[in-house]
Amino acid sequence: MQSQLKAKAIALPLALLSLGAVLVAGCSSGSAGISANAANTGSSFVIGTDAPMASVTSFSVQIQSITATDANGNSVSLLSGTPTVDFARFNGLQTLLDMNNVAAGTYTNVTINLGAATLGYLDTTTAEPTIQTEAATLTSSSVSVALTKPLVVSVNGAPAGLRIDFNLHKSIQVDSNGQITGVVDPTFAINGVSNTDSGAYIDEFVGAVVSVNSSGQSFVVQGPHGHQFTVNVDSNTQWDGKGSISDLTTSSIVTFSGKLDRAASTIDADEVAIVSQDGFYAGGLVTYVNTATGPATSFDLYVRGLLPTTTGLQLGQIGKVDLSGSETFSIYWMNNPLTQYLFNQSALVAGQHLAIGGPASGAANASAVTVNRVMLRASGINGTIVPGSINTTNGSFQIQVSGFAGVLIPQTVTVYVTGKTEWRDGFSDLSNLADNDKVRVVGLLLKNTTNGNTILIGRYCDDMIDN
Repeated sequence: MQSQLKAKAIALPLALLSLGAVLVAGCSSGSAGISANAANTGSSFVIGTDAPMASVTSFSVQIQSITATDANGNSVSLLSGTPTVDFARFNGLQTLLDMNNVAAGTYTNVTINLGAATLGYLDTTTAEPTIQTEAATLTSSSVSVALTKPLVVSVNGAPAGLRIDFNLHKSIQVDSNGQITGVVDPTFAINGVSNTDSGAYIDEFVGAVVSVNSSGQSFVVQGPHGHQFTVNVDSNTQWDGKGSISDLTTSSIVTFSGKLDRAASTIDADEVAIVSQDGFYAGGLVTYVNTATGPATSFDLYVRGLLPTTTGLQLGQIGKVDLSGSETFSIYWMNNPLTQYLFNQSALVAGQHLAIGGPASGAANASAVTVNRVMLRASGINGTIVPGSINTTNGSFQIQVSGFAGVLIPQTVTVYVTGKTEWRDGFSDLSNLADNDKVRVVGLLLKNTTNGNTILIGRYCDDMIDN
């Protein structure tokens, strides 16, 4: 879709952050004879991600139930309550949605029943884009998926779970002119994963600190639906911005990456960043920067995550963040002295995924938010490889960006890969790429302050040929 058209996306409330409340595995009794008693349960989790679509910022839908069924037709509920979920908020990242005990068994089919849904979209017909919303019409309120890899929950075993990928591109229907019609044909890719699979790695989780055990090298955060998670750290954990566990208080809000431990509701973090020490956090995408060159004095942030939700900001809407020059700028996944030169007031660009933090009183007015910290985070960007741009010597290629970011970044983006870039879904290295391939790169979007061009440092590179 061209930027002159109304780029329709989805605006929805989230319960956690940009990582908000989504699918939750809950403890319950089976509907067909599986008893979830203490002696017959195992730890299960749900990981969420998405394949972004042009202009789609969010898709809000009530999840009425999620059931897993075994080969004998026995089923068990995997959902606590009926949360409203934003399937567009993941932005290409994998996020832990929740973790609970469920009845042990081998489940080969998952059924998701959906309720009322809302679409929101980015209207780019004005200089500063705005968010519009409308009701969505579902072609089906029940989706059943046969698992290629079953969900195997064992008693006293390592956590097992589901990786749920909601494909916005295939789900959101458009007319012959590329305009979103408001009709949604829910399309999911769901598979069982173990806690050691790459599909179970937690790229990003944001939570408010509840308690700190400095001597035990752990802290507790509040997650979706009030669930609390213990986060373990050790000498190998990287703390961004020279932070440490001794800096944490019950006013801290953190973001971290890592993998699930064998212990229920326990996460081993390999990276932690403090996004706020003052009890307020917001995360989302930059939709507008008030100056193309030089230090910016403000930028617009499409809010996908918010703690607490009682400020002037609203999930699924745009807030204006004012900058005084005294803010601390940092980059998640890149903790070194060069960070200040790579990301600062002059290096803001539309399409970046940011976290901001400060006092809640500074966010009382959505049109004039003041913060102490601005953190650049990784985001997933879809695109098509520009013919002739693959350079195996320099480790780079160019993409024409699609998805929501494509509305914000109309120019081509140069992608750089390193020895630490992980290749997924069919790719193994740069030599696997070909002209016009559709890819999703999860990484850091940076601005070259010399010429204004954007570059992307890839952490993951996914083959999106089927999306």
